[in-house]
Amino acid sequence: MEFQHTSVLLEETIENLDIKPEGIYLDGTLGGGGHAYEVAGRLAGGRLIGIDQDEDAIAAAGKRLEPYRERVTLIRDNYANATEALAGIGVHGVDGIVLDLGVSSYQLDNEERGFSYRYDAPLDMRMDRRQRLSAREIINEYSETELTRILRDYGEEKFAKNIAKHIAAARKDKPLETTGELNEIIKAAIPAKMRATGGHPSKRTFQAIRIACNRELEVLQDSLDGLIDLLNPGGRLCVITFHSLEDRIVKSIFRKNENPCTCPPDFPVCVCGKVSKGCVITKRPILPSGRETAENSRAKSAKLRVFEKKKEDGK
Repeated sequence: MEFQHTSVLLEETIENLDIKPEGIYLDGTLGGGGHAYEVAGRLAGGRLIGIDQDEDAIAAAGKRLEPYRERVTLIRDNYANATEALAGIGVHGVDGIVLDLGVSSYQLDNEERGFSYRYDAPLDMRMDRRQRLSAREIINEYSETELTRILRDYGEEKFAKNIAKHIAAARKDKPLETTGELNEIIKAAIPAKMRATGGHPSKRTFQAIRIACNRELEVLQDSLDGLIDLLNPGGRLCVITFHSLEDRIVKSIFRKNENPCTCPPDFPVCVCGKVSKGCVITKRPILPSGRETAENSRAKSAKLRVFEKKKEDGK
């Protein structure tokens, strides 16, 4: 299957990166290379580094970026390891970073990857197929209590406890192997009148299991500070999120890096010594246009937030 993905908020992201032709840029979630292609095309003497943990994405992006191969370096890794990965090729600072946190259309539409509730496929959901943990292990080996927490916290699923109960009961007979089996269990656990509203009944559960499998929120939470540190003065970090859990993390960490002071509000001067790393460019997130959402339904929940590293003059 060909790796295809329509990059969301593409024009807005490229505009906010404020690309310098001679600069160094990192696409930390390379995917099919849509954002990377637009960045590379604007470079003259600069360099683009693309990171992705999915081997299919690296292969597809390599083909797409072939016209710019002399200015592109691709690395198969998780963006959580960006600082170390870049240091390994002699890069210690970049002028801009893109993170597009959405699951690619390829991953969703490729049945064998097990990301989608629309197909009956093996329970997988690994973005990096080198890792041991898959959706199958989570569904069959995690306790009922832990499954409830995952579905509640990562899927914001109101029937989390009942779905987890049904999963625990079903796996006593035999291990659950496919997305189709999981779909049937979820369907049985949700009241019929609730299944008729709010989209597919499995949507929130599949999101939750995928997030847990790939540690998506932990990686985001643990990486943003380091990515901001990786920026050169005046460099920008652009992050595209697709659900409130991600957006909340980005908003909070951007705000903390803009104003890290922990002194009580009534202190006349700051004594904690924590200094701002820069400023949030997007006081409100940038949303897709009506035209974009009409052409690409997967763009509807996207939000773009941008942070700019403090410039050399301190502004």
